[in-house]
Amino acid sequence: MPADQGREVAFAGRSNAGKSSAINTLTNQNGLARISKTPGRTQMLNFFAIKDERRFVDLPGYGYAKVPEAIKQQWHALMESYLTSRQSLCGIILVMDVRHPLTEFDWQMVEWCQHRSLALHVLLTKMDKLTFGAAKSTLLQVSRALQEMDSPVTVQLFSSLKKLGIDEVHQALDQLFLPSE
Repeated sequence: MPADQGREVAFAGRSNAGKSSAINTLTNQNGLARISKTPGRTQMLNFFAIKDERRFVDLPGYGYAKVPEAIKQQWHALMESYLTSRQSLCGIILVMDVRHPLTEFDWQMVEWCQHRSLALHVLLTKMDKLTFGAAKSTLLQVSRALQEMDSPVTVQLFSSLKKLGIDEVHQALDQLFLPSE
């Protein structure tokens, strides 16, 4: 890992939810984060320098990755160590497929962010797979489910394919990267 200084925003979510695609879209670089149709390709913490001591961190996906249980346990230990001890971690982008939001693993990440008082921005990806009305309905349901949280939580729709929601997530990132008082 790079030195624990500066500011980092970690991208977390289920395997195949679109974390790597979101990073590529947000950085306007198609090949920066490795994309695969096979769940579980991100198998370590991948750090991407953005600018001025700012980094994106692509975390291994959780959920249904087709890898041995021992590897899943290694990922869990690696992520737990990173999430609990990294001082430069200033926020989480929780990536969820809009068609499958708020899984048990997603709730665990939400609760962890609450426990650490870490800002959370939920990216409901693949909105192009639903009609606008269905995507908006899911956005409202997720927003309502998360509104009782103690730490700041924001939620938005996003599509890497159609390039929708990019300005909104950049605004959220600007807020996440602000130095804490």
